[in-house]
Amino acid sequence: MPQPPRPSAHDARDESGHLIRELHGITLAQILEYLVAAYGWPELDRRIRINCFAVNPSIKSSLTFLRRTPWARAKVEELYIETRTAELR
Repeated sequence: MPQPPRPSAHDARDESGHLIRELHGITLAQILEYLVAAYGWPELDRRIRINCFAVNPSIKSSLTFLRRTPWARAKVEELYIETRTAELR
């Protein structure tokens, strides 16, 4: 009997049933805290080359930069989506 198609990364859902890619109810601070816990500052800097992850990194300074810089915020959100999707599979 054929297996049902496996959901794509874009269909992954969190524990509440929300699509991860929609970032439903997740703040930028929560995303950043999750990524720092998962990877640490050095690995975040390696994956997303922005100075706020390399030079005296902190949640506060990174949030200030990410809120003003849409391209950097998009990269951080994409890494979060990829990481959470992989974790839930």
